[in-house]
Amino acid sequence: MKHYSIDEIQGWERFYRANFVNSLSGFKPVSLISTINKEGIPNLGVFCNIVHIGADPAYIGFINRPIDAAPHTLSNIRANGLYTINHIHPEFIAQAHQASAKYPEGVNEFSEVGLTEDYKADFVVPFVLESQVQYAMELTEIIPLVMNNTFLVVGKLLHAFLEPSMLSKDGFIKLDEASSMVSLGMDAYYTTKPNVRLQYAKPDRPAAQIDC
Repeated sequence: MKHYSIDEIQGWERFYRANFVNSLSGFKPVSLISTINKEGIPNLGVFCNIVHIGADPAYIGFINRPIDAAPHTLSNIRANGLYTINHIHPEFIAQAHQASAKYPEGVNEFSEVGLTEDYKADFVVPFVLESQVQYAMELTEIIPLVMNNTFLVVGKLLHAFLEPSMLSKDGFIKLDEASSMVSLGMDAYYTTKPNVRLQYAKPDRPAAQIDC
């Protein structure tokens, strides 16, 4: 294999470098985050840096880009503390990807990209009706990342919606059955299929395969 030093990488053309570094970390979950502003107008954004923080309590985080580049999601969450996260599936990749466009403040992005608002559970922020895996979040903490002016947004899970048939007997969610997408780089979308699931690893035993 060839060695690529950081000095060489820094010298590449901007978008070539961005594609390389974005792809280097591998496949990532990709979802639509829905928020709502003070006037009640919903906003959608595509996020591929959503990360599990903890299970008990249930915390999930995501990285918001610098304010100048992506202001609406963060400002809406700051305003009311609520948002939803919705998986993306093959049937609406193009519409979901269009939500990454920089629409002006106050534009209903559901209408603009052709997706459907789904209000339920007395939750003021809409879910994405077309999504088969949806969950509602309440803001816990916004942590500024000074080195590149981004923000780690951490939320607490309030509601989750998915078909019971996707659940294994131990609570594992079989997301391949919903064809939930993952992303690579900034603009490539992939489906997944199961390979193997292994027992919790312990020093005194080899990890046996378990059913997905």
